[in-house]
Amino acid sequence: MILWLQFVACTGIILVSGTYLSKYGDVIAEKTGLGRTCIGVVLMASVTSLPELVTGISSVAIFDVPDIALGDVLGSCMFNILILALLDVMNGSAPVSAKAHQGQVLTASFGILLLGLVNVGIFSAAHMPSVGWVGVYSFAFVAVYLIAMRAVFSYEKKRIAELVGVVAEEIRYEKISKVTAYRMYGLNALLTIGAATYLPHIGERIAEATGLGQTFVGNIFIALATSLPEVVVSVAALKIGAVDMAFGNIFGSNLFNIVILAIDDILYTKGPLLSYISANHLVSSSAAISMTAVAAIALTTRASKKWLFLAWDSLAILAVYVFSLSVLYMMR
Repeated sequence: MILWLQFVACTGIILVSGTYLSKYGDVIAEKTGLGRTCIGVVLMASVTSLPELVTGISSVAIFDVPDIALGDVLGSCMFNILILALLDVMNGSAPVSAKAHQGQVLTASFGILLLGLVNVGIFSAAHMPSVGWVGVYSFAFVAVYLIAMRAVFSYEKKRIAELVGVVAEEIRYEKISKVTAYRMYGLNALLTIGAATYLPHIGERIAEATGLGQTFVGNIFIALATSLPEVVVSVAALKIGAVDMAFGNIFGSNLFNIVILAIDDILYTKGPLLSYISANHLVSSSAAISMTAVAAIALTTRASKKWLFLAWDSLAILAVYVFSLSVLYMMR
């Protein structure tokens, strides 16, 4: 009973603080002129992905369960894309992908690239060179991430300069100062991180009684727990009309998640991290690639109608997610 009360308390804190996090992230985007995509990819994504970072560090440095660390990261990548289907349901009659700027494909493409590198690392872990105990692929993860951040920042800066209506947006938060925005963002970020960091531990304790394997538990229970901030922040961003911030947060979180693997690899001193994990993770990494690719196609084609309450891309994303979980369950 106490365990479930703790779960409800953490969830409540994330719901409230995550909502305010989106609001003040939007204020910062307006005051700094960086744009919602850039704020979503860099600022929001780094905050909402910190639970995955803490879970990964504890998994490799304390508990020696590398499958939990990798499963959490890849499961979170899958679940993050699934959030797009949730946003689609909440968006009314029009597909949510039609409201996001097509420039989001840039971040999605970098996500596919990084997940592809993870696949290569898993598949050829036994033959990959290393620097000390760190796999060479970890350096590639960090390098691609930095290139992605630079590319997104440059693209967004250029896009904002071309927008004629940007001046009209600047008066939305005229009464909120930049200092207040930073202060309130920082406070709610701390609350979100604190609650979300404790949540995976509750999830692990709940999952212990199920008798499921580490790969399945990492991809499902722990991933769902650590991805809750992304859900709350993205939904809150959609409600205030910041669709690009929601998409940026989702795609940006996936980019940051792969960097977390590099950090986990550094802290796992037994040897290259991907040499000590189950090959079953190829299912979740491949599923995350497929789901991201569907999202990128939808952003490019921009469908105007839904089938019932979901657009075709949301149905495809949901189908891939359910199929991959079924495969992981059978392989557990």
